[in-house]
Amino acid sequence: MLRLAAFPKSGSETWRSVILLMQLRWIAVIGQLITIVSVKQFLHVHLPLAALLIAPLLLILVNLGSASVIRRRRAFSQAELFVALMIDVVALCWQLYHSGGATNPFTFLFLLQIVIGAVILEPRWSWLVALNTCLCMVLLTFQYVPLELPAPHSDNPFRLYIFGSLFCFLLAAVLLVFFVVRLDRNRRESDKALAALRQQAAEEDHIIRMGLLASGAAHELGTPLSSMSVILGDWAHLPEIKANGELGEDLADMRVELERCKTIVTGILMSAGEMRGENPSISTVHTLFGEIVEEWQSRMDGELRFVNRFGEDATIVADPGLRQVIGNVIDNAQEVSPDLVIFEIARESGNIVIAVSDIGPGFSKEMLARVGQPYSSTKGRDGGGLGLFLVVNVVRKLGGRVIVENREMGGATVRLILPLAALAYGKDNQA
Repeated sequence: MLRLAAFPKSGSETWRSVILLMQLRWIAVIGQLITIVSVKQFLHVHLPLAALLIAPLLLILVNLGSASVIRRRRAFSQAELFVALMIDVVALCWQLYHSGGATNPFTFLFLLQIVIGAVILEPRWSWLVALNTCLCMVLLTFQYVPLELPAPHSDNPFRLYIFGSLFCFLLAAVLLVFFVVRLDRNRRESDKALAALRQQAAEEDHIIRMGLLASGAAHELGTPLSSMSVILGDWAHLPEIKANGELGEDLADMRVELERCKTIVTGILMSAGEMRGENPSISTVHTLFGEIVEEWQSRMDGELRFVNRFGEDATIVADPGLRQVIGNVIDNAQEVSPDLVIFEIARESGNIVIAVSDIGPGFSKEMLARVGQPYSSTKGRDGGGLGLFLVVNVVRKLGGRVIVENREMGGATVRLILPLAALAYGKDNQA
């Protein structure tokens, strides 16, 4: 007798509530049909079958129609839920009117409607449900079609009422247990989703604080790094330095390391969530990843094997922050697998999939369960575990996700799945 609808909560919780109420309706309809058949065949009570079967048939049609609606919608208003419950109340009232009215023990099913309304509706709508069911009971007390009871039930109608009450009790018990158990499951799933949102909010707050810290560090380090760069540039022109090849090489190495420090500070800022860096440029997927591969092949002692399955090229915004995120994953892979790192890109369903695989020891089960959490690392260093944490959060800000898994042949794979729409430039943001 229950009709699907929703209450003003999150979309996923509303959808689960709709599914729950549909399941309850199917149980109620089956119970109605079993009751009609049992009373007709075993108790030999004459029933107006045409009138009684109209209600479950109508409820089945409404349930089927509702199933098509939930495929297109993820939220329902309180008014829609109220109307839905009223359809069930009217259907029950119609059946009871043609089967003895208030003398029928199945009038207690109205209480089930009231309970459901009180649980899933706001108070004002719940009171309206209760008021309408009470009006139905008043109507059924004075207006109804009496049942034609055969002997011996006509001599002792109270005995038949007791049997009906027993069956009504069993049906109501099944429906209530099913409703409460599934409602509790939905509550636990909602709590789990809420906990995940809180965790995400905490992580993003952590990212913000790290970004502020990095911003302050960049501000404080900017002046001394610039001064050092100027000084080193001046030293490079001194005759003494030019005459000493070893000092010249050391000076060149210092300038390279100084530029790397500046790049690292910029990368930390971008990894802290600012994906649109200071100098984004327009490039293509093939060009960008070709440059990344060339850079890392020159930095690695082992092999960086590049597999390009992206297909037709696409124009994208080649932001330095994206390079930083990908470089972070490659760097982690080459630390545990210095001999070989496999770097793949592919296009799948409007996404660009970036996979970095290694032949190292892989992740433990505990690590896989904590992927993306700060300070979760296999390296045993104080403050470690921030690299993948930053990667996960930056990719999430772009609308993508990170999948970390162990390979069957050994090693691990970190897969970044990014929507092309978040990276593409102009009309190339299509799959």
